[in-house]
Amino acid sequence: MFLTNREQEKLLIYTASKLAIERKERGLKLNYPEAVSIISSFILEGARDGNSVADLMVNATKVLREDDVLPGVASMMQMVQVEATFDDGTKLVTIHNPISFNKNELVPGEYFIDEGEISLNENSKVITIEVENRGDRPIQIGSHYHFFEVNKELFFNREEAYGRRLDIPAGTSVRFEPGSKKNINLIDFSGKRYVSGFNGLVEGLLDDKEVKTKAMQNLKEFLGE
Repeated sequence: MFLTNREQEKLLIYTASKLAIERKERGLKLNYPEAVSIISSFILEGARDGNSVADLMVNATKVLREDDVLPGVASMMQMVQVEATFDDGTKLVTIHNPISFNKNELVPGEYFIDEGEISLNENSKVITIEVENRGDRPIQIGSHYHFFEVNKELFFNREEAYGRRLDIPAGTSVRFEPGSKKNINLIDFSGKRYVSGFNGLVEGLLDDKEVKTKAMQNLKEFLGE
């Protein structure tokens, strides 16, 4: 018997669901993987039986109840997605909130956010510089990229950007369209202020004079000056 990876995964889901069902029949509350396996197997087998995607999206929400699972499991399971093989091909079945739960109860790990605003990079010294994209393509720079080392098609005072990054939330970025100019805010790197990688212009502690001198030499080569 030769099985594809997908067929092996389906058998694994089926086996896990059977084990979960046995535990449920013994009166045990299901954990997250057990609940997911039962719902996933229901969808896979339902597709094999000839049911439609629309029918499975409705019926899959009736497979388990909140009292079948451990506390917090129902609220964790916001969505289950399964690729199932139907008579007319493979389709992705998405089930939102497959186990209904009492939303008035506390959810494990839930955060309650106070009113007000969060200060971004509070007490950091901010400088503003003008940046121009002289290239023919958009350039996107992430929050923690050493701005001194960004794409050479961006023109600005690089010395002022040494040891600094964008003053934006972590994980976000700024996009520079071709031919555009914009003012951006920069703040100093904090922590150990050790920089490595990026475009290879800096390797070491930012406040080390030798590191900075070498970085300025590397910058000239990088920009072709």
